[in-house]
Amino acid sequence: MAKKVKRILRFTLRFVLGIVAFVVLYLLSVFLLYRIPVNSHPTQGGDIPIYINSNGVHTDIVVPLKNDVKDWTKDILFTQTLAKDTVANFVAFGWGDKGFYLDTPEWSDLKASTAFKAAFYLGSSAMHTKFYKSLKEDAECKKIMITKKDYAGLVKYIEESFELDDAKKMQWISGHSYGKYDAFYEAQGRYSLFYTCNTWANQGLKAGNQKAALWTPYDKGIFYQYE
Repeated sequence: MAKKVKRILRFTLRFVLGIVAFVVLYLLSVFLLYRIPVNSHPTQGGDIPIYINSNGVHTDIVVPLKNDVKDWTKDILFTQTLAKDTVANFVAFGWGDKGFYLDTPEWSDLKASTAFKAAFYLGSSAMHTKFYKSLKEDAECKKIMITKKDYAGLVKYIEESFELDDAKKMQWISGHSYGKYDAFYEAQGRYSLFYTCNTWANQGLKAGNQKAALWTPYDKGIFYQYE
């Protein structure tokens, strides 16, 4: 009996130590890798404005609603918002876990099952879009001027993040929004501790040949590159 108890205690100790080691390694990676820059010297002289916009936790990439490179009004429809119509010059894209997006409008609504699925690659994803007439730069909203070529790379990245239907159209998730000027769509990929909403935004900046972190799961890692 004593030997059995010892085996159980040894297994429990190893399990706990394994968890502690994982957490320490994860936090160390977060702390170190966001400090390593990618595309430190992007092409200068761009005339297309984009923004990285954070709510303090989650980063959106905000792009022109329509220009010579891309007309988003053909994919992201005003009629799929509660307002049904609006005057807008920009549209924001934010990728994330579908359960978080649709079932957790406030942090107080967060369920343990939703958090577990999101953390361990068990949920599905969605794209949140929002129309803006204008944006104001501040500590959590940074304007970046990029070239047409680089913007085309960013556009391609965003487009490929959507889950398309058989007609190659973006799939609107009806009945869900945070306000009058936003909408949700089905998206590709799965959220996890290693690929978060901010990782997605950081990868988008890489696709557009802009300054980005080597890897980051949180918004501060992105904005650190623009300080």
